[in-house]
Amino acid sequence: MNRRLVWFVAALVLWPVCKSILSAQDKPVGGRTRNIVIFVFDGLRAGSVNSVDSPTMLWVREHGVNFVNSHSLFPTFTTANASAIATGHYLGDTGDFSNQIYIGHPVFLDGNFGRAAGSYAPYVENNRVLGDLDAQFGGNYLNEETLLAAARRHGFNTAAVGKMGPVAIQDVSQLNPVNGGFALPQTIFIDDGTGTPDGVPLPAEVSTALTNAGLPTITPIRAQPTGNNTTPGTKEPNYAQQAYFADAISKVILPMFVKFGKPFALLYWSRDPDGTQHFQGDSLNKLEPGINGPTSKAALKNADNNLKQILDYINSDPQLAGNTDIFDRGSWVCDDQ
Repeated sequence: MNRRLVWFVAALVLWPVCKSILSAQDKPVGGRTRNIVIFVFDGLRAGSVNSVDSPTMLWVREHGVNFVNSHSLFPTFTTANASAIATGHYLGDTGDFSNQIYIGHPVFLDGNFGRAAGSYAPYVENNRVLGDLDAQFGGNYLNEETLLAAARRHGFNTAAVGKMGPVAIQDVSQLNPVNGGFALPQTIFIDDGTGTPDGVPLPAEVSTALTNAGLPTITPIRAQPTGNNTTPGTKEPNYAQQAYFADAISKVILPMFVKFGKPFALLYWSRDPDGTQHFQGDSLNKLEPGINGPTSKAALKNADNNLKQILDYINSDPQLAGNTDIFDRGSWVCDDQ
């Protein structure tokens, strides 16, 4: 019986588990190798998931296996947890303990991307910094193979979409500096930098498909005021940018992968609810409601709607509906019968 796998993935992942997933892909199910779709909701707390703000996440959790004691490797540091999700290795293996890394010499020491030498401890949520680190550390600053890289090696099409930094980390060895930019990668990357000097180039077919779908080839900016001690921050989630990412997946990448006819591995890293929680303007000079206020709840709903849009597309296509394994970060869930 072909049953669908639903898996809530915590930031703590073990590579032997990832390897077993890939090994399973070598065995066709119903004449076709299974697809992998991974959702990561940055800053999501398991206790925030409920029927009002996140009904899709709740449905996934209740119809899968909920690991109630899962947790991040390093709370609040995005790239540290991204390295774990990407590779299944602990931080001592990847060396990515924080969003800034001391590398012993200035970043861009070799003049990559035409930049002058900069910080000894660069902020790594940037594609050019990640590409420069790769160039200076043997082509892969994590020194471990990522899940998407392993998937490519097994013949999968691959894509990573969403927040700049953790998106590229999912297949970081593909960031190869060339002539002030990047060589065309085998994995499709769409993040905050797409279409800008900090972006990774898109295959011509993807750019054309975005245009044909009525979508720009430059990612909309994140238009959220940060606020300060006299002016409140944002009162709205990251609507436009995340809608673009969800549309790029459901209207371009997934249809393209279906057309290609190969199995695929796709990751969507949602900036909400975390990004909006950082910038929320509900608590100017007061502790409450803090990140539990209406703006943060709206951000959770925004991320949930993105998830629903992508799942609705998957469920609408017979080639995908019964043949795609869903991984969702928050708690760990698995039905592997």
